[in-house]
Amino acid sequence: MAKKILVTGGAGFIGSHIVDALVEKGYDVIIYDNLCPQVHKNGKKPKYLNKNAKFIKGDVLDYDKLKKVILQVNAIFHKAAMVGVGQSQYEIRKYTEVNELGTANLLDIIVNNKNKIEKIIVAASMSSYGEGAYICKKHGRLRPPLRSNEQMLEKKWELYCPHCGKELTPTAVTEDDRQNCNSIYAINKKTQEEMVMNICQTYNIPGVALRYFNVYGPRQSLSNPYTGVAAIFMSRIKNNKSPIIFEDGRQSRDFISVYDIARANILALENSKADYQIFNVGTGQPLQIKQIAEILAKLYGKDIKPEILNKFRKGDVRHCFADISKIEKTLGFKIKYSFEEGMKNLIEWAHTADADDLVDNAINELKKHKLTL
Repeated sequence: MAKKILVTGGAGFIGSHIVDALVEKGYDVIIYDNLCPQVHKNGKKPKYLNKNAKFIKGDVLDYDKLKKVILQVNAIFHKAAMVGVGQSQYEIRKYTEVNELGTANLLDIIVNNKNKIEKIIVAASMSSYGEGAYICKKHGRLRPPLRSNEQMLEKKWELYCPHCGKELTPTAVTEDDRQNCNSIYAINKKTQEEMVMNICQTYNIPGVALRYFNVYGPRQSLSNPYTGVAAIFMSRIKNNKSPIIFEDGRQSRDFISVYDIARANILALENSKADYQIFNVGTGQPLQIKQIAEILAKLYGKDIKPEILNKFRKGDVRHCFADISKIEKTLGFKIKYSFEEGMKNLIEWAHTADADDLVDNAINELKKHKLTL
């Protein structure tokens, strides 16, 4: 088994937890991260970085620097990416360069140089599914397209059967479901996943794609308004402001603790049954966005109600949660952290973390680019 591991984006929220888990298991770890200021305040190295891992400041777009690192290691966790659905719709070139060209650099180096790579694990995303899966009592399981702007202007938030017009019941998405990307970010992540799996198959390098659902936990930037919804809400609550929620707040997502995500990554590395496979990594349990804001305010001990905008962000899906039976059966993966337990971890971290509330700025950017209705 590979002993020297590279984690691209290893200073970030998810990457740093994977680094900790690897170090704890006795691996020799290299962190390669460009310390993007949107994630890392003033572009500074975060204090939480594991002291037993080697840190190299570098960009995945720097081919020569990346090459020097890749040729030293046996396995790669490719986590480096620009993250944010809304922002990706107007920073198109930046997102595509980092997410797709950065991945192309990594794979090109491996293919065209003698190396010792034994496994590549890529961070894929639930965003590539687009709208979730649904059941119609009469017409069975369906994968409807995005809701139309006309429907959203009428504030009809739910999904309806295209055949009989009845309201649909959400159900879990499986790895075999079609990926219906509805943002540049989703397209980027789908492409990253496909590039890695294609090259791994072609060159007989065990590859694994983990499709993360909504990850939350300590170290998630509270000052990045394009990060996960739990951290965005926390930033508002910490600054005594109401969390802002689009639609009616009853849209649902699958929230998973970053600690469970890190364990899934270790399982993917150490279990050969994961090789050449794609896995959903979530809890399988949907939670309403409005509930998230209410639970956070309650746990934080503040009487703050969310502000329900009854407006729509173009490209948003109504419901999406994971079928995790494949990773459970194949790798023995089990969720360890309940949502409330995970939220307590996030709040404990938030007490010590900077939280510049930049959400209003982000919403204004979406308005400016005509991405809200």
